[in-house]
Amino acid sequence: MNSIMLDLGFFQIRWYSFLMLVSILTGGFLIYKEAIKKGIDKEQLIDIMFYSVLIGILGARIYYVLFNLDYYLSSPIEIIQIWNGGLAIHGALIATLIFLSIYFKKKKMNLLLFLDIVVVGLILAQSIGRWGNFFNAEAYGRPVSLKFLQGLHLPQFIINGMHIGSTYYEPAFLYESVLSLIGFIILISIRKVKKLKTGTLTSIYLIWYGIERLIIETFRSDSLMLGSLKVAQLVSIICIITGIIIVFRSIKYNKLYIKDKLI
Repeated sequence: MNSIMLDLGFFQIRWYSFLMLVSILTGGFLIYKEAIKKGIDKEQLIDIMFYSVLIGILGARIYYVLFNLDYYLSSPIEIIQIWNGGLAIHGALIATLIFLSIYFKKKKMNLLLFLDIVVVGLILAQSIGRWGNFFNAEAYGRPVSLKFLQGLHLPQFIINGMHIGSTYYEPAFLYESVLSLIGFIILISIRKVKKLKTGTLTSIYLIWYGIERLIIETFRSDSLMLGSLKVAQLVSIICIITGIIIVFRSIKYNKLYIKDKLI
């Protein structure tokens, strides 16, 4: 699979970079539109989103590099070459959440309500972004046969893209992309409920994506590892537990959305 989208000789645009940009713009548009509807000041929102994207990309790269430290210490120049891949979504989520927690506490704003807005656009962005992994030959599953892939009735270009080196691999990126898209449909449908407890969407996202990633990681062949453990599975378990805690807290305190206004 050719990872280059456009080659002008002196300048190249990679599919990975292009699809990451598309995912950020698409998710960002949905977040922006809903946040404005809920009453966030436009200039303040632009600042939040701008710094969130920068910090998210930085966090995603640092996270990935730390779990591949031996490789990057031997070739440090590659640390900045993010166009070659190597952005971990969990790193982005952790870094951005830390930033938002500090920012919203300082401004005395409701972080959980804002996260309810964010997760809808976020999970769609994740669905799109996984296709960047496809073109970079990342996020693939177990070695399989050509017959197995043909049995999935996949388009030929996906089958060709899953032929990495001399081996065919299961399209884990596609499974995750589809599951994230389903998650998006679920979240945006639930968001239409008029009186929705604060934290409901965030908890559903954490539980859905946690279970989704927990399953996908069981057969991924290129997972980030912590000894013999897959880091993403550990984080996924934490996400699921956190989502369940938010559900119970929402029930306990019975905090509701104020229509079209952020509190």
